[in-house]
Amino acid sequence: MVQKSNSAPSIFEEKAALRSERWAAWPISFLFDRLGNVSRHRLLFAVAVADGASIFAAWVLAKGLIGASSAPTWTSFAAILAIALLTITALRAQWSYTIPSLRKFWMQLVKVFISIGLVTLAASGVVFLFEISSVTADEMVAGMGLSALFLCCVRLVAAEYVQRLTRAGRLVRRTVIVGAGKDAEHLIRQLRTDPDSHLRILGIFDDRCGDRADGDFGGIARLGTFEDLSDFCRKSGVDLLIVTVPAWAEERLMQILGRLFALQADVRISALNSKLRLNSRSYSFIGRVPMLAVMDKPLSDWDCVLKNLEDRLIGSLLLLLALPIMAAVAVAIRLETKGPIFFRQKRYGFNNELIEVLKFRSMYVDQQDEAASKLVTRNDPRVTRVGAFIRRMSLDELPQLINVVKGEMSLVGPRPHATGACAERNLYENVVQGYFARHRMKPGVTGWAQINGWRGETDTREKLVQRVEHDLYYIDHWSVFLDLYILVMTPFSLLSGKNAY
Repeated sequence: MVQKSNSAPSIFEEKAALRSERWAAWPISFLFDRLGNVSRHRLLFAVAVADGASIFAAWVLAKGLIGASSAPTWTSFAAILAIALLTITALRAQWSYTIPSLRKFWMQLVKVFISIGLVTLAASGVVFLFEISSVTADEMVAGMGLSALFLCCVRLVAAEYVQRLTRAGRLVRRTVIVGAGKDAEHLIRQLRTDPDSHLRILGIFDDRCGDRADGDFGGIARLGTFEDLSDFCRKSGVDLLIVTVPAWAEERLMQILGRLFALQADVRISALNSKLRLNSRSYSFIGRVPMLAVMDKPLSDWDCVLKNLEDRLIGSLLLLLALPIMAAVAVAIRLETKGPIFFRQKRYGFNNELIEVLKFRSMYVDQQDEAASKLVTRNDPRVTRVGAFIRRMSLDELPQLINVVKGEMSLVGPRPHATGACAERNLYENVVQGYFARHRMKPGVTGWAQINGWRGETDTREKLVQRVEHDLYYIDHWSVFLDLYILVMTPFSLLSGKNAY
């Protein structure tokens, strides 16, 4: 380990060191998040892109090897694209795009050959049924054979990178132990002896004092009480929370789980010292330690890839289509009143972090309410004539497509609320228990609540409860098809104009 000099480095030395570090990590620097950890969904997306590129390269090389004279066409491009997508789908169906799977190179080879075999059979069947003469048997064999070879090379490189990143502590599950005492001591000792756990234990949180919370934790610090846990998890990017409170302490366990419900992390209860013996299929295992699964993140690593692709691709397309309408709205706002066209407001986003949400300005400049301490009501005198129209048709929300393309919001998700929004004179988080659980996913431009009639004003507890319940339903039942359904139904829900003023 390199020791630091006693003298503080100059600003030039710090910048040079930073440039050197970034250059050294250049081939994979885009994979790192703001905390210096590897973003799992970015890594899996990179592997999938490499798979697709390998298949394209394999087919181009195959045509050259067999001396195919036909020039590339859009039809051949579409055929190779279809083969690439089918192969990636087949690999995904075998859980090939997971971090634990990428660590097992030989198992990956089996999955590659199975996927290539299935796609080859499917492609050969299509060629035979539709009598496609442009694809010969030699080209099919060469193309799929080279695809298998190139995919194996991708898996070899991926396995090596995953192992290096794991050893460097950049691709581990950032873990917090909830509950101290002897149970936590035994758990930590067991996890440290298991090389397959791939955890980095950041610390321990517990409310208790004295002997009940004491133990030899091997240098792992006790970081605070349960009151400190939420902020720590958000700032430190915690992936996993392991609760060591025994299952028989039901009341204490429920109090702890109630606090953890709103966090963006997997939650497990350690069953290491439990006297309860369940069927092995009832447990999930971290290394060799049995765990009872309580809650998972709303989106797995691959689900994050799909949702991000959906947001960036469809969001960019919708933004381009909406530009003429947005230009017309901007002109109307400027012609009616002087002042900025956009209204920028701080709202709660993913993981309770504040984001700046864009809207078209619908109020007079001197009457804007950035904290939304007073909700807009019917015939509100603060709203301009243009503002009333664009609010009723939700055109004021169109600039949020920019938030989507930037990655701050999703097309579909729980609607973001302003920090000072109130129902019955109480802040939202004080009205509905577990309110912040809706922030376990990125906020959306539209959502399940909006197409089911809970759009607009939430001035009463009943309206807020209904919106939160619909948001939590969406989080628990997310799928790409559900997102597409909500996007299709959103224009129809806007025609009613219900609760929008």
